[in-house]
Order: sequence, then C-alpha cells, then structure tokens
Amino acid sequence: MSSHEPGAERGKPYRGDLITVTFDARRCLHAAECVRRLPQVFDTGRRPWISPDAAPADEVAEVVRRCPSGALQYEPADGTAELPTAPTTVERRGDGTLVLRGDLLIMAADGGDVRDVRETRVMLCGCGASGNQPYCDHSGPCGVVGEA
Repeated sequence: MSSHEPGAERGKPYRGDLITVTFDARRCLHAAECVRRLPQVFDTGRRPWISPDAAPADEVAEVVRRCPSGALQYEPADGTAELPTAPTTVERRGDGTLVLRGDLLIMAADGGDVRDVRETRVMLCGCGASGNQPYCDHSGPCGVVGEA
C-alpha cells in the first residue's frame, strides 16, 4: 500500500488488545517522551520494545500524542482516529526545525513522486538537508543545535 492511500502503514505496528502503536524509526528524533512518561510500555532494552497492553489504552494514547516528531502513532481497536489539535499550530524552533500539530496534509516532492500523508504531529526539516524529506532527521544544521 502506498503512503498516500488512507490507512497506509506508517511504521512497524505493535498490536495490543485495545490499541495499536506504530513506530517509524526514520522519523524518531529521540525526544524520549515515551520512555520517560510510560517506561512499562516503551522500554528500549526489551524486545519488542513497545508493549501496548502494559498500561491503559488512554494513557498510551496520551503519551503517543506527546511524540513531537510523529514517529509514534496510535489507533484504538475500535478504529477511531486521533483527533488533531485545533487550531493547527506551527512552531519554528531556534534550531530551524518546524513543529506542526493539527489537521495536516503533508505533501513533498521526492524525485517526482508526491507523498500525501494525513498527519496530526510532525517535525519538518527547516534547512533542506534531511535525507528523509520533508521530515527532520538531524542530518543538517536544523537538527543539530537544540534537539526536541
């Protein structure tokens, strides 16, 4: 399934009884919100490192929403979607990265291929040096100075 189709996978799924968490390592900027706030669910020393059933689904969803890069996403078992922040916000950080939250449609030209992806949280590259355009991957000057 291509990334512009509704329901396209956005990373490796970790399925629980009431919630599925997906993780896209290419977008992770290691802010560690997940590990600090819910270590029983997010433990990088364990395999698999995400155990969605180790805490109530609403707590897992709350922590996933704190992921600034959008590398973590969730879907409740009932199929409801994450509600976007309203109004949509754009924050330009001192290092040049752009942090967006809201009802977002990310479109990026990538070698002639256009990627249309619905998002609620993203951290975009502000310097143009990312190897994972349009997302920041800390490879350029906008990801080096003040990490999230």
